[in-house]
Amino acid sequence: MNADAGVGTNTLRSRVRVRAAELVGRGWLNTGGRSLSLADLRGRVVVLDFWTFCCVNCLHVLDELRPVEAQFPDALTIIGVHSPKFEHEADADALAAAVERYAVHHPVLDDPELVTWKAYAARAWPTLVVLDPEGYVVASMSGEGHGPGLASLVAELIEEHRDKGTLQPGDDPYVPPADPDTALRFPGKAIALPDGSFVVSDTANHEVVHLEGDLETERARWGGDGVLNEPQGVLLAPPALAERLGVDLLVADSVNHQIKGIRFSDGAIHVLAGTGSQLRERTGGGPALEQALSTPWDLAWLGDRLVVAMAGTHQLWAWTPGATLEEGRVEVIGGTSNEGLVDGPAREAWFAQPSGLAASASGDRVWVADSETSALRSVTRTADGDLLVETHVGTGLFDFGHRDGDAADALLQHPLGVTELPDGSVAVSDTYNGAIRRFDLATGQVSTLAHGLAEPSDAVVERDPDTGEVRLVVVESAAHRLVRVALPEAAQRVDGPAHRTQRPPTPLPAGEVALEVTFVPPTGQKLDRRWGDPTRLDVSATPDALLVSGAGRAEGLTRTLVLRDGIGSGTLHISVQAAACDGDPETGEVPEHAACHLFQQDWGIPVILDPAAGATLTLDLRGVQAGG
Repeated sequence: MNADAGVGTNTLRSRVRVRAAELVGRGWLNTGGRSLSLADLRGRVVVLDFWTFCCVNCLHVLDELRPVEAQFPDALTIIGVHSPKFEHEADADALAAAVERYAVHHPVLDDPELVTWKAYAARAWPTLVVLDPEGYVVASMSGEGHGPGLASLVAELIEEHRDKGTLQPGDDPYVPPADPDTALRFPGKAIALPDGSFVVSDTANHEVVHLEGDLETERARWGGDGVLNEPQGVLLAPPALAERLGVDLLVADSVNHQIKGIRFSDGAIHVLAGTGSQLRERTGGGPALEQALSTPWDLAWLGDRLVVAMAGTHQLWAWTPGATLEEGRVEVIGGTSNEGLVDGPAREAWFAQPSGLAASASGDRVWVADSETSALRSVTRTADGDLLVETHVGTGLFDFGHRDGDAADALLQHPLGVTELPDGSVAVSDTYNGAIRRFDLATGQVSTLAHGLAEPSDAVVERDPDTGEVRLVVVESAAHRLVRVALPEAAQRVDGPAHRTQRPPTPLPAGEVALEVTFVPPTGQKLDRRWGDPTRLDVSATPDALLVSGAGRAEGLTRTLVLRDGIGSGTLHISVQAAACDGDPETGEVPEHAACHLFQQDWGIPVILDPAAGATLTLDLRGVQAGG
């Protein structure tokens, strides 16, 4: 995810103790209706998790925080500060649904105006800010991979403040909400079977369900007991593959980071790809059962390869099945893992959380719902076998809305699903607009087929066996159901407003700008420099002309950028990685079962050129206050 804030983060690195800002927002969730203040939290270690529910990286951090919460139940309070990117995420009911959907079991501050976000100078989703029991800021961390280091820091703070007498363990302010009562909970994706029944991923129930044609009667359920964890994309296996491997249905098991196969006859579930661990580094792929994946979200066939929307790394992967379950391979076919919107040869393209796939009837194209750029894109296989990426609707990470008309001017808002219609046009599940949109490739026009839906996340084409009428079966995720939607002959046109993410741009001067990313390894870890610099920066800009120099990938955490005068404004894309290892690898003082840990984050920093601005841009990957 990408972010920005109005002030710098240097204070988090100073020796002056920084008093935490008050928690200000519209309201609270998971507190039983009670509003919390910093005074209520005094005596406990507090971690503020700045997140937004569209962000797959934020969902990864929620998973990283769970074991830390469990480790310190009497002394640690985690507060989610929900700071929305999209207009829909600022809706209070949508946030409440997301808190349930993603099993957030700690208090959440609803901060739609980004008041607390700005007060803590957050620049990225996700950002973690650690407060000590006396109410002072001691650390700020961006991105993923901080779980072990955060646990270590919390343990140090607990010991320090127990000795000082300022630790006052007590009841956690979390109050669980009432249990829901619907058969499906936040279903994700669906497919139609030849006999008129449907298979749907019952995402929040961690199961896959086989429904009769009435969309309610259950024929079978698969999963449970951790076998599936927030499954998303489902796809039938071709008959020859089903016979060879003994699986009828393919499933994108998103939180288990695996592709799985289900056999209808006995409900057996087999792993087809993924180790069960989240991918933490760039890779080209390898043997399917030995390669870690990262939040696979949807599936589609392109020839004899299964295309996987790898939302967690902003890429497209492919699984090529082997002669047996053990012999498949996976590889990256599109995306660099940089987050953004760049077209061209697939390996050089940029995606942003691709979340929906659909194969074309022609067999040479896969449509892509690229959610974080609010874009409809496609990958086409050329006559010589190359893959090319093209954007049909959407302009980038920060522009969204509900606008029909020419595709170049049309706007979507965080679409999660895409479906090819019988006439070759495309239905887009425009999730945060609550609509089904239509893109006509022949005319280049976008229209609205239906609206007023509750976070539609996928749709399936259905033909009425009696009348021949073509309609859509829509996964209405936030309403916990599948519904039928007619396809009107003349689609309704909507000319709604355009929106941009409300974060203010960072002022920087034209000319030289010093970029510095701060990184302090957790206690007990050190940078391993035995084989070179274990840190890396990757910098680019939109538009390209914004950067005179300083673009590209290189080792180190500092760089001099030169911004072109006269551009006015743009976006800096900054990716960083740093690897730290347990103990001290250079001296050989390494504990038993030592491991290395990869810290990484992508920032998209909207900037505006201002000659009066300071010529330094400081970002915290892991900034810890001295002495904290």
